[in-house]
Amino acid sequence: MLAIARKTIIREQLREHKSVRITELAELLNVTNETIRRDLRSMEKDGDLIRTHGGAYILDGVQNDLDLSTRQFLRTGEKEIISEKCSSIIQNGDYIFLDASSTAWFIARAIMHRKVSVLTVSLEIINLLSTSSTIRLFAVGGEYSSSTKSFTGNSAIQNLEHYYFDKAFISCRSVSLEAGLTDTNVDDAMLHRLALAHAHEKYLAIDNSKLNRASFAGIAPVSGLDGIILDQPFPEDWVRYLNEHSVQIY
Repeated sequence: MLAIARKTIIREQLREHKSVRITELAELLNVTNETIRRDLRSMEKDGDLIRTHGGAYILDGVQNDLDLSTRQFLRTGEKEIISEKCSSIIQNGDYIFLDASSTAWFIARAIMHRKVSVLTVSLEIINLLSTSSTIRLFAVGGEYSSSTKSFTGNSAIQNLEHYYFDKAFISCRSVSLEAGLTDTNVDDAMLHRLALAHAHEKYLAIDNSKLNRASFAGIAPVSGLDGIILDQPFPEDWVRYLNEHSVQIY
């Protein structure tokens, strides 16, 4: 099969699934992993996709939901910066909520030797913080999702309704000044909405790739937040809006 034909199929897979794995493409196209790697490198240069560890993904579409195993390898440097900023906001004795995002896992790692109480739906964060001698850990149960490695669904939402916290740190798929915070599926959006409603201080922790985009399900307006933690300086229009609505910039 010619390279142009392989790339057409790869584009089709990306449009349907939003992310692809090298091993799966190699099996589908009956070629070697290295052939697929060359194709992906070429397609990235053409702006068709973004390569990651073991595959590639695209950001197009309101229903672009990448599984956690893919997200864990994306923008790790940016997430390190974000997690350190979040750690500076958290005080010993705080009760905090962390969602199931890969960014939240970096926050958990940054605070795992602090004396704080953490409530989370993330199995990855539960496993990480279960080794800490200083963290008081609360797990929200529910239907387990293998793609997000977290507990979700109505049972998780009903469980979360019983808890309140000093600070909630959430991430989401997209955020814009017009659409506010948005996510790729309704269950995640509902859980994020409830977490923010039950928090005394509400924080959004995101990297710059999520700005000025909109996904499928709405969560909350940007003006309802107490602060946004970003890995780099905000655009000027964002600075004006956040200052006008007393949303702290980190």
